[in-house]
Amino acid sequence: MSAITGAAIYFIIWWVCLFIALPIGVKTQDEEGEVTLGTVSSAPVRPRIWFKLLLTTIMATIVFATLWGLQRAGFTLDDIPFLPRF
Repeated sequence: MSAITGAAIYFIIWWVCLFIALPIGVKTQDEEGEVTLGTVSSAPVRPRIWFKLLLTTIMATIVFATLWGLQRAGFTLDDIPFLPRF
């Protein structure tokens, strides 16, 4: 895998992990009982974006390292027994 391909795959994995991490630990204004005037009650109270970005980076790095290691070990999609052969 070239560096550009690896960077592109990491970028895609990072975005998928971001969407997984965004709802973790979110409490809405309605749940806290403190709805700010002019906002919807489903708006988060403390979104903790920096924590989510760090968590996303850690998750994406683990997933990418696993995929890179499998690829370096010679694992291919043909090694999965229930997938059809192409």
